[in-house]
Amino acid sequence: MKFSTDELIEGIRSGNKRLIAKAITLVESKKAEHRLQAEELLKAIMPFTGNSIRVGITGVPGAGKSTFIENFGRLAIANNKKVAVLAIDPSSAINKGSILGDKTRMEELAKEENAFIRPSPSSGFLGGVANTTFETMMICEASGFDFILIETVGVGQSEVLVADITDVFLFLKIIGGGDELQGIKRGIMEMVDIIFINKVEESNLQKAKNTKLELKRALDFIPPKEKGWKVPVLLGSALNNEGLEDVYNTIDEFIAVKKKAGSFDGIRTHQAEKRFEYWVQEYILAMMKKSNSMEEAYQQHKENASAMISNPSTEAKLFVEKFLSNERDAD
Repeated sequence: MKFSTDELIEGIRSGNKRLIAKAITLVESKKAEHRLQAEELLKAIMPFTGNSIRVGITGVPGAGKSTFIENFGRLAIANNKKVAVLAIDPSSAINKGSILGDKTRMEELAKEENAFIRPSPSSGFLGGVANTTFETMMICEASGFDFILIETVGVGQSEVLVADITDVFLFLKIIGGGDELQGIKRGIMEMVDIIFINKVEESNLQKAKNTKLELKRALDFIPPKEKGWKVPVLLGSALNNEGLEDVYNTIDEFIAVKKKAGSFDGIRTHQAEKRFEYWVQEYILAMMKKSNSMEEAYQQHKENASAMISNPSTEAKLFVEKFLSNERDAD
């Protein structure tokens, strides 16, 4: 059943989970008619956005992201907050299919009236997010969710895009063998706001404390991301609900520091500008490929680049020049 834009807006504003899901599906669609309705919908809900805390959660597979999100979400709900979870699942590189298993991994949270879980395939989009995650987040904000928790793929891609759409960047760490800092990219350490060492038990408590010291020493060599904020390293076990209250309170403290420094709104403005730049590139490329002749030219230059007949940047430049020349001739 197709819903009108007004019906979707009413559903979003009233917190109707079925219509929220329909609106997100609309925004994710690549069909031209769906894109037009999605743009109309997003424009209408913008006045109701911006009131949530956006938290990006990253970590390697096995770090316990889903368990952390489930129990942190339940803690937030116990504190009278509404929680939306945008769980990004890795897509197949072959057919863009996705496991979409997060809903089954968060069974208890899914039962909560004040929780909404939306798994979305990354569809090969780099950065551990889906290309419409920002727009999906807007829909959830307009629905009145207090926390938007974004679980990234966490498979080694650059996490820059996650930091670019969130207020808090939380890194889940687990204790492994050998050098505890090995494999942690400097880039992630430069973007992180809070570190939570997960799966800490009595048997590995001392090792967890040692890891905490190593991480804090490493952070001393990295310029602070936010003035007046020293990245805290917290210990706990999401499975046993240990340390989650500390994370919850630390997020509150961090947001308060950003607002007091006057950087909270400025960072969000910068993030919106980056989304604008992203969509400019997307729409320009779509326009370039619109006509059959330009589609053929695009494929030809792409093949030349992939076969290394010439430099990929040269082929891109030639294609853009051809497109602009065609546009001038059309005028």
